[in-house]
Amino acid sequence: MTPLAAENTPVSSIAAPTTTTTAPPVTTTTQPAPSTTTTKKSTTTTTKPAASSGTPCSITDGACVDVSAKKAWLLSGGKVVYGPVSITTGRKGYATPTGMFHVLYKEKMHYSKEFDNAEMPNSVFFYPGDAFHQGSLSTPSHGCVHLSSSSSLKFFNTLSVGDAVQIVP
Repeated sequence: MTPLAAENTPVSSIAAPTTTTTAPPVTTTTQPAPSTTTTKKSTTTTTKPAASSGTPCSITDGACVDVSAKKAWLLSGGKVVYGPVSITTGRKGYATPTGMFHVLYKEKMHYSKEFDNAEMPNSVFFYPGDAFHQGSLSTPSHGCVHLSSSSSLKFFNTLSVGDAVQIVP
């Protein structure tokens, strides 16, 4: 057996010079991400924003609801185009959610599976299970915003899927 040429070749072990540099210290600032979780039936305890439209809402287009005043408006271009109208909202244990929402879908006649197929004419859903619709103005709801027959029709015909809905406490 003959030895391989590589075994007979001398190997150099000279290391290349190294340079050490010190980087300046790095400062990082982290801030928590804003929370966007909305929990059904919880209320937000914030002050009502001032609005130029004469409503307690900051939106310029869509629907504005004031739970404590039991009033609602429709807005376009920063102006009230309908309202204020009387409303009723959620009873104890079934609070109407507050915050910023958007119209999810509409049904001319919705039947509530949760409440024995109760009729909900002119339903405009802004939160899963909660909608503007025709209902009693003297009996609190299960979280929905009750409107008179004529007001519910106006809200149904005016609001479109995606429109803003702001509900203040």
